[in-house]
Amino acid sequence: MNDFGRRPVAEAEHVIIRHLRIDDGDALYHIFGDAQVMRYSDGPKTRQWVGGWLHDYIDDHYKDWGFGMWAVVERMSCEVIGYCGLSRFKQRCGPRETEIGYRLIRSRWGRGLATEAVCAVRDYAINTLRIPNLIAIIDPQNIAALRVAEKAGFQYDREIMFEGYTHPDKVFILEGHNP
Repeated sequence: MNDFGRRPVAEAEHVIIRHLRIDDGDALYHIFGDAQVMRYSDGPKTRQWVGGWLHDYIDDHYKDWGFGMWAVVERMSCEVIGYCGLSRFKQRCGPRETEIGYRLIRSRWGRGLATEAVCAVRDYAINTLRIPNLIAIIDPQNIAALRVAEKAGFQYDREIMFEGYTHPDKVFILEGHNP
């Protein structure tokens, strides 16, 4: 048994960031299965897809990268309200880049919780993991996600066009630890 999920990765005033657990599936399905939450992505996902996503992070990515997506837990309710974390998929990141990603359940939108989560993960990535450059890849129509990235100190860097997309996404960057 590993120690994932026992200690927080990071904390902020209203949220706690911790490792994902298999029993987070239902909470995450309310995010990934919600067409409104997923409208700037490739659409809502099934419970089976969410289970596979969880297993990928828990069984592979945490070990391979030393980080991954983490659960965002609302401090007051102790509920999983989203995810925020880091990934390093080669088709999305340059050699010295790590992507930060985030989504919250719709009922918690507009309260500053995503910004808190992103800032906590940003600080952990830079100060603890010593990551050189963080990027956020955001659909240009997703104004709320753009605002979160900007509040967290990310600046526009470039555009990226993914296969199957009808328009490019914007890439924002934050320079972190530079050895």
